Amino acid sequence: MSGGFPVDLILFAMVAAFLVLRLRSVLGRRQGFERPPQERPAPASPPGAPAPDAPAPPVPVPGAPRLVVPDPRTPVGQALQRIRQADAGFDPYAFLGGAEGAFRMIVTAFAAGDRATLRDLLSEDTYAGFEQAITARESAGERQRTEIHGVHEMAIDAADLRGSVADITLRIVSDQVNLTTGPQGEAVSGTEAVTELTDVWTFQRDLRSGDPTWKLVGTQAA
Repeated sequence: MSGGFPVDLILFAMVAAFLVLRLRSVLGRRQGFERPPQERPAPASPPGAPAPDAPAPPVPVPGAPRLVVPDPRTPVGQALQRIRQADAGFDPYAFLGGAEGAFRMIVTAFAAGDRATLRDLLSEDTYAGFEQAITARESAGERQRTEIHGVHEMAIDAADLRGSVADITLRIVSDQVNLTTGPQGEAVSGTEAVTELTDVWTFQRDLRSGDPTWKLVGTQAA
């Protein structure tokens, strides 16, 4: 049929179009035996990086002491985590900031014989030891001169939670002048020179108490 309409070509074209659409629909779907796309693994934390649940350190301030809080994965860090669980308001960096203020107040109060300040910041047993030293100094007619020229580091060395009672031990590095003089102003002990000292202080608090004060319960020189 030379002059007729090419019906056969139209049929072939329709079949071809159907096959193309069919193949496209199959190739565009994921089959059950295909390997799923591999997820990119999360980058590992660099060595020394804090754990994800570690409290964020404050922005360093020029002249302020270096604050050192153990990694949460260490035994000391885990003890701090237990303290945080028992006391939602506890933050180790805020604690170190408050401990620096307490350190300055206690050292200054001891040198001045300020028993009222010491009584508020020390446990009963620790206060008894401080008060005895102040009384002995006064009986001998001696005077204590102490100047804190700077606190370089406040570091948490140990922590413990026994029931509701928490203990935190700090290593405090500071520059001080400590000089004890006798009745005539003569030097009895210490020096006028600025000396770097490292003290190890332990603070304690009953987390169930309404009193937010952490009291000093032990001191020693490192």
